Amino acid sequence: MRLRDKVVVITGAGAGIGRATALLCAEEGATVACIDRDPAAAEAVAAALARPGMAITADVGAEAEVAAAMQAAAARFGRIDVLLSNAGFGIQGAVTETTEADWDAIFRVNVKGVFLCAKHAIPIMAARGGGVIVNTASNIAIVGIRDRAAYVATKGAVDALTRAMAIDHAGQGIRINAVAPGPTATSYFEGMLARSNDPAAFTAALAARSPLNRVAQPEEIARAIVFLASDDSSFMLGATLVVDGGHAIW
Repeated sequence: MRLRDKVVVITGAGAGIGRATALLCAEEGATVACIDRDPAAAEAVAAALARPGMAITADVGAEAEVAAAMQAAAARFGRIDVLLSNAGFGIQGAVTETTEADWDAIFRVNVKGVFLCAKHAIPIMAARGGGVIVNTASNIAIVGIRDRAAYVATKGAVDALTRAMAIDHAGQGIRINAVAPGPTATSYFEGMLARSNDPAAFTAALAARSPLNRVAQPEEIARAIVFLASDDSSFMLGATLVVDGGHAIW
């Protein structure tokens, strides 16, 4: 088990990649604190873990809630070994179609959330000699895509912030990396599908971005995250692991 006896805190744990990763971390031996803004979703995932964990309700864009969540996990389990900053959402539209309110809202969660979680987890990790942080970025920060300007910008920021934090905190024994998934069958994907005028064509177009001609399953991204969270990636620092079925090279 690659995460035996590790304490893992994961945001956005209630669904999709977060849920799959929380479940896999527990299967790999970790004690998992599941953070989600939806208390029922957090509780449901915590109840499904292979070993006892905990559910925490928090908005990652609210500093007081993030600070309380990190302290709650550390108080319950004695430490935080791994932080998986996964909470996020997407919106559609070019910059000319994106409202200021939507721009601010997505940056609040996708970027500020990563910043706040790291800010409040790092001192807890450093006090015990180190830890690991894995941020969820996206392959579209590398390849770009139509009509997702705000989302692309947030994920580019996560990619850059990952490298900056990695340099700043390596001396404290903290490894920080990111994973960059391609299109994945999550609730975000399902929401876009529901809004599409032609769901079949929409699904086919997403699948066609990969030479494998399909989208990822959340469990496939979870396996990459667990690799980055474990000692198997012990010499990786400030890296972004692209898991997109070849989209970035296609």
